[in-house]
Amino acid sequence: MGRLGELERTVMEVLWDRGVPVLVRDVVDALAARDLAYTTVMTVLDRLEKKKVVRRQRDGRAWRYEAVSNREGYIAQLMLDALDLTGDRSAALTRFAMSVSEPEVEVLSEALKQRDDTGPA
Repeated sequence: MGRLGELERTVMEVLWDRGVPVLVRDVVDALAARDLAYTTVMTVLDRLEKKKVVRRQRDGRAWRYEAVSNREGYIAQLMLDALDLTGDRSAALTRFAMSVSEPEVEVLSEALKQRDDTGPA
């Protein structure tokens, strides 16, 4: 999947916050404080679509864009992609587990219990 650039992340934040397919104009309006050109936002959305981070659908002569996954799903995929970069996933996971805070340990433990109850995702 790959990491996103700063402007791509900003555009994705709009899509994640909206939660429904939006027009390019909606994104431009949401980012009015950044004073971005319509064509700039359109280009960013086109790049995100090519990266398969967003999908688009026709709406008359325009396109509506929406995130392929939610914010949490995207971050989880980044974490899995990072694990793929190592030759030793177990070592990387162990190092990660040893570095998280106690509240995060509790969240992970609860998630693993839920997984055990329902089976792998």
